[in-house]
Amino acid sequence: MVTTQTPPSFGIPRRIFAARCAASLALPLLASSTFSAVAPSGAAPDFTLRTVGGPNLRLQEQRGQVVLVNFWATWCGPCRQEMPQLNKLYDKYRAAGFVLLGINVDDNSQHASDVAQKMGLRFPVLLDSDKAVSRLYDLSTMPTTVLIDREGRVRHVHNGYQAGYEDLYDKQIRGLLK
Repeated sequence: MVTTQTPPSFGIPRRIFAARCAASLALPLLASSTFSAVAPSGAAPDFTLRTVGGPNLRLQEQRGQVVLVNFWATWCGPCRQEMPQLNKLYDKYRAAGFVLLGINVDDNSQHASDVAQKMGLRFPVLLDSDKAVSRLYDLSTMPTTVLIDREGRVRHVHNGYQAGYEDLYDKQIRGLLK
């Protein structure tokens, strides 16, 4: 049985949202904060979400760590392409005070859990099926990656994904861990 899932539009007309998702493949690195309302140097909006494993996780409880928050969906091709790279970054830096939180925005949490397991994700996957956190971060592009410093301030926002972005993430993570 084949099932398809209609992607959420986060309050944006679906045709515009779909165009932005497609455009995210072509975004240059320099335009990495074009679409997000979450601004670098501002406080990262706090949230609490259920993890795939069951318990809740609160962003504010990660204070003192460098946090990478990655919003993704199972229907998003660039998201799936990025996940193995995020696994590598998580493995490389987690012992140094780095936390990676993958926030899945699918309506079906079981589907998200199954895909996360098949992809071998080793970092916590949180479920935002009601899109409350996605709205809080004013998402308009998938994936969206937000780097937060040890004091809870947003330092970098990246919209979309292209091969090679992980090198930029690596450099930014190293800078925040110093």
